[in-house]
Amino acid sequence: MAFRPHVFRSGGSRSGGAGARPGQRGVSPGAAGGRGGQGGAADTEGAARPKAINYITPAGFKRMTDELTFLRTKKRPEVVAALGDAAAEGDRSENAEYIYRKRQLRQIDSRLRFLSKRLDDVQIVDPAAQTRADQVFFGAAVTVEDEEGEEHRYRIVGEDEVDGAAGDISWKSPVGRALLGKSLGESVVVRWHAGTRELTIAAISYR
Repeated sequence: MAFRPHVFRSGGSRSGGAGARPGQRGVSPGAAGGRGGQGGAADTEGAARPKAINYITPAGFKRMTDELTFLRTKKRPEVVAALGDAAAEGDRSENAEYIYRKRQLRQIDSRLRFLSKRLDDVQIVDPAAQTRADQVFFGAAVTVEDEEGEEHRYRIVGEDEVDGAAGDISWKSPVGRALLGKSLGESVVVRWHAGTRELTIAAISYR
């Protein structure tokens, strides 16, 4: 495979040796959880599956780490303090403030666990470092034209960065999978819940 996207590991605690990366020619994006350098050992029944790698853009990584830091260092301490004040007021079973703060704390802790898990094995892929601007890889902004000649613009991002209103779609989505590895001018057939659509790639850009 002649091309590998520019990938940054998020920290020294991450495992070494990346596996197949989204957008490589000849490699299904679904194989992204694979690792290189494993010696070619055959899978055995009951063997633990390798953890899927969470590909993300630098902007998406910053948003998630900023939220994690905010919840851990500011929001959670505030809620814990408010919970303590509510608990000091007396009967907790009929204390609306105490019940609300307990629920709020559970929601924050749940979100913290989710963010920590998603960032546990993250790989940052920087679209600005892409040198193959004529093909669709992770992080690409792609303009496509459908059968009616109507244009649609998508940006292929990580699962935690999806924003339908902005046109940010996951690289694992039907459209994302169909576009990855394709070149300017190529057409793809995408299967939707309502049927199939043919899309022609009209423009590709990286930023």
